[in-house]
Amino acid sequence: MSAFSPHFGTDGIRGAANTELTPELALRLGLAAGSVLAGGTGERTVLVGRDTRISGDMLTAALSAGLASAGCTVLNVGILPTPAISRLVVSESASAGAVISASHNPFPDNGIKFFGADGKKLTDLQEEQIEAAMDSAAGIHRVSGGDIGRTVDANHLKSDYFGILASALDEDLDGLSLVLDCANGATSVIAPTLFAYHKAEVHPMFVEPNGVNINLDCGSTHPQAMSIYVKATEAHAGLAFDGDGDRVMMCDEMGSIVDGDRMLLVCAVAMKRRGELTNAVVVATVMSNVGLELALDAHGIRLVRANVGDRYVAEAMEREGAAIGGEQSGHLLFPRLSPTGDGMLTGLQVLAEMKSTGKRLSELTSEVVSYPQLLRNVKVKDRASWEHSAQIQEAIVHARGRFGKPEWLSVRASGTEPLVRVMAQDTSAELVETTVESLCGLIREECGA
Repeated sequence: MSAFSPHFGTDGIRGAANTELTPELALRLGLAAGSVLAGGTGERTVLVGRDTRISGDMLTAALSAGLASAGCTVLNVGILPTPAISRLVVSESASAGAVISASHNPFPDNGIKFFGADGKKLTDLQEEQIEAAMDSAAGIHRVSGGDIGRTVDANHLKSDYFGILASALDEDLDGLSLVLDCANGATSVIAPTLFAYHKAEVHPMFVEPNGVNINLDCGSTHPQAMSIYVKATEAHAGLAFDGDGDRVMMCDEMGSIVDGDRMLLVCAVAMKRRGELTNAVVVATVMSNVGLELALDAHGIRLVRANVGDRYVAEAMEREGAAIGGEQSGHLLFPRLSPTGDGMLTGLQVLAEMKSTGKRLSELTSEVVSYPQLLRNVKVKDRASWEHSAQIQEAIVHARGRFGKPEWLSVRASGTEPLVRVMAQDTSAELVETTVESLCGLIREECGA
């Protein structure tokens, strides 16, 4: 898949519901995906779940109709976190899974993303095949007669996912008081019960979804309310999930935000102590702070950086044989435990380390110092033009030579907007600021809109 695909972006297909992401598009997508992902003969089953957006019912019906037209049996699990679909695809031996969600985006947006039979996000080749099928009648495989698929209510599978998470800890969380911000999203139906099952004292918030309040001033992109409530209740920690539950941001007992970098450190150090950190390596992205790299290095753990996006983190983890990876945004991957990121699972891992060590979360994360980090966006006419400018490329190479490590300077095009993103970090704030401003000015002069 090209980064500039007309349909698929970095995380499935997204757009404003009913204007960009229409029922007609979802129907055709279901036909194409059913033909590609569940092609061939025999039983072809696709799990479909969604978050709490008002447009979810509409798009679920359209996508399911397309899948059924391609001969697939659709198991509709209703509202469940994205990682639940990933896990259930594997446990139910389904051909594929689909989630209707726009993750942390506001409610007018929605999206559709797929998982293969292994519970992992699609490869570039699979997305290219679906794209081709959508754009060509020859790629669509319709069935007739008794081969037409049907939609089956599979709400009972929620309990299976709960059981998977309930068995994720060896010890309970009794003695811990927790604030849970469920973003009025998909975790609202399961997170409070799950953490209470593990014997934590639970203070839930934003657990009343109405179709239009998902991610509204709450959740992982707006963790301030969680932080305030943690201090008000004198809780030990807070967890703020995003709308579809694949990521989490935390805060410690003082209300200080604990991002994905800090969670990576806590979990990686614990895994190394238990002999579970294969190859003593952690995979993060170019956005992770230098402070994480230095903190890991102090424990003899190597940091490998990948492009932004959990699919690229997963690919790098496979190459490196890494047991943990993730993004600063709180999207962590534990391949031994789940084929995709799961915010509740991530939270349980961090809390288990608090419980086993008896340390406060602020103590566990204190080694990560946030060094100067600056991100600027430049609006351009063509997202690829900067790559063909000899002057820009020469300036980037020269600038990287001034940083502690070349990868501390990142220049990349947005996958969905006409923007070039310039991000730098170092122990020197002056170097970071002057480099970013200089490169942005050059890109704006050469390629600006």
